[in-house]
Amino acid sequence: MTKVACIGECMIELKQANGGLFSRGYGGDTLNTAVYLSRLGCGVDYITALGDDGLSDEMIAGWAAEGVGTTRVVRLRGKLPGLYLIETDASGERRFFHWRDSAAARSLMELPETDDILNSLAGYDVVYLSAITLSLYGEQGRARLFTALKAARSRGARFAFDTNFRARGWPDLDIARAVFEEAFEAADIVLASTEDLLPLYPGESHDALLARIPGGEVVLKLAEPASILRLDGVSHRTRAEPVKSPVVDTTAAGDSFAAAYVAARLAGADPLDAAQAGHRLAGVVVCHSGAIIPRAAMPPDMISTTSRKASP
Repeated sequence: MTKVACIGECMIELKQANGGLFSRGYGGDTLNTAVYLSRLGCGVDYITALGDDGLSDEMIAGWAAEGVGTTRVVRLRGKLPGLYLIETDASGERRFFHWRDSAAARSLMELPETDDILNSLAGYDVVYLSAITLSLYGEQGRARLFTALKAARSRGARFAFDTNFRARGWPDLDIARAVFEEAFEAADIVLASTEDLLPLYPGESHDALLARIPGGEVVLKLAEPASILRLDGVSHRTRAEPVKSPVVDTTAAGDSFAAAYVAARLAGADPLDAAQAGHRLAGVVVCHSGAIIPRAAMPPDMISTTSRKASP
């Protein structure tokens, strides 16, 4: 079975419920992608650090129930996971509030287990992480991770980078730009969006944003329901099908797009078809509240209906 390693952070999620109350779940961008990858038939491990508390136990059990591997999750005594709260407006747009500065996941690159975890990356077909992942670690931690990614790629693994950008996670935009450039140089697949890149590169055109990314396989999701794919220097535009149900929460739209895209590519789909799969799943996810939709709401035959024209 194809194996994907997703690296990042999962947090306790509080989302709006009726009567001014909040319901509790869990989520995090790369964890959301890992769950959707598993549901789409990919073997996937989640790589992170958690505490030794009951909420962390609950997360581990929930991931295992979704088929996400947890053998690379480090448990830290006395630590806790981070927490975030989602507010959504009438159009489904979300606003996040975070409590995560001392979360266990931030220690992942400085533990006794770190070398074993980083050496294991070469055993995966794809290593997937986001800009939020990179914002968790300091300069030395990111350097260790990039060195491991380069070593894994030399042994056949592919690195997929999602540009998911949250300004509050970075001490300085110049630091963020430098890290993005390093990730762009290292990645085999870049899953970008104008929403992520324009805060870093204000006013730039689609072509200018794409020119910043040297890789041969780049997806740039646009503000409208469409994306531009650049494949070996040639750009292609693809539009999403209209969303037929009301949009209630855009949380995890990009995470689910990434999962469907990567899963389709690993199944042998052409990148244009993979982008359509990404748009399709994201179009379903935004019609449900929270990061992870009910399993019964997953579109049927997401990957099997995708044409198989190209090797990943």
